Amino acid sequence: MARTRAFARSPPSRESGGRTLVLGAGKAGGAMAQAVEALWPADAPLSGLVVTRYDHVPPAYKAKPGRIEVVEAAHPVPDEAGRRAAQRIAQLAQGLTADDLVLCLISGGGSALLSLPAAGITLEEKQAINKALLKSGAAIDEMNCVRKHLSAIKGGRLATNCAPARVVTLLISDVPGDAPEVIASGPTVPDST
Repeated sequence: MARTRAFARSPPSRESGGRTLVLGAGKAGGAMAQAVEALWPADAPLSGLVVTRYDHVPPAYKAKPGRIEVVEAAHPVPDEAGRRAAQRIAQLAQGLTADDLVLCLISGGGSALLSLPAAGITLEEKQAINKALLKSGAAIDEMNCVRKHLSAIKGGRLATNCAPARVVTLLISDVPGDAPEVIASGPTVPDST
């Protein structure tokens, strides 16, 4: 609660006057987008795209969308909607400047929802691997390690794509130990594996 109040009083600043772009993914993505929308000054430019699980967009936000577009996709096995959303997010991250601010909203489930396969890998292959990982009994950090290496956006690649913009990541963890590189396979955190 204290963090929410602090953010409400002082959202990340845009000293240079660039644009503010919100990108994100996770089961809490819709609620996070709604909170940022409510806390961000109404006269300050804000745009972006967040992907969340089907039926996880807050009803009030679905009825009256804000400046941040929220789309839905499948979890825990990725689908074409998640691939399209991840591709759009990757495209939005291109062409930013040092004057821009990217606010990344990342929560658990984001790994399946940001399903942009690495070069040479198909969505169908990612789906099959994801199903096998889910059945394997592997721990979430082990599964996300594999997912990072099959992705064009996870393992810090989203942050890399945003350069030279300033990137601020807000995380909601659903993983033991709360390691940022494990949450949603760390789209804005360097991969050390």
